[in-house]
Amino acid sequence: MASAKILVVDDDPAIRNLISRYLSQQDYQVDTAGDGHSALERFEQFNPDLVVLDLNLPDTTGLALCREMQSRTSVFILMLTSEKDPKLGLKEGADDFVTKPFDLEELNLRIKAILKRQRTPVQTQPKSLVYGDLTIDPNRREVYIRGEIIPLSALEFDLLYCLARKPGRAWRRAELLQEVWDYEYEGEQRVVDVHIGQIRKKIEPDADKPSFIKTIRGVGYMFDRRTTERQ
Repeated sequence: MASAKILVVDDDPAIRNLISRYLSQQDYQVDTAGDGHSALERFEQFNPDLVVLDLNLPDTTGLALCREMQSRTSVFILMLTSEKDPKLGLKEGADDFVTKPFDLEELNLRIKAILKRQRTPVQTQPKSLVYGDLTIDPNRREVYIRGEIIPLSALEFDLLYCLARKPGRAWRRAELLQEVWDYEYEGEQRVVDVHIGQIRKKIEPDADKPSFIKTIRGVGYMFDRRTTERQ
């Protein structure tokens, strides 16, 4: 199997070269860019599986670049940020974030976890999940409300499907990180809260009073099967 292709976008040449050399040693195919313009050029030519993207660039923002890249392909985005609040990047569709300064081994673990979501489908195709007006098709990786497709990022779909395929189960945030992100992350678990908030805005009739994804106080989240019984 060919190694994954990773595009590293950072305006700091020292950071860019450090990440590039390290990931190359991990047997990834790596390309780099130092600004938004060259990043889009390399993106089109290199066709990466994942982009390590700095939030701050000289000619644009990582947020704008994230939106543009994901409008072209379903590429995974790992955001590099010096900000303590990861919500900006995650709300624009980034799959995960690493705060500077970061550890290269942690960066590699995050990348591996994201790329594992490209698993080969099993032979027996799972059935679509239908809860009232909500339909989740795991084969096409599409979500519909009353027949209208709802655009979700790859990670948002994985998180929703994880919850919906086991309705009534209360998931701790740490369990969702292990199940969906595929790593144990004892630090900032609010990344789960951010993505749940984004999903709610897209599928809930009222995101402030969610009916599908319920918050279980002191625990985490649960997909409520009783939603369909009340409709």
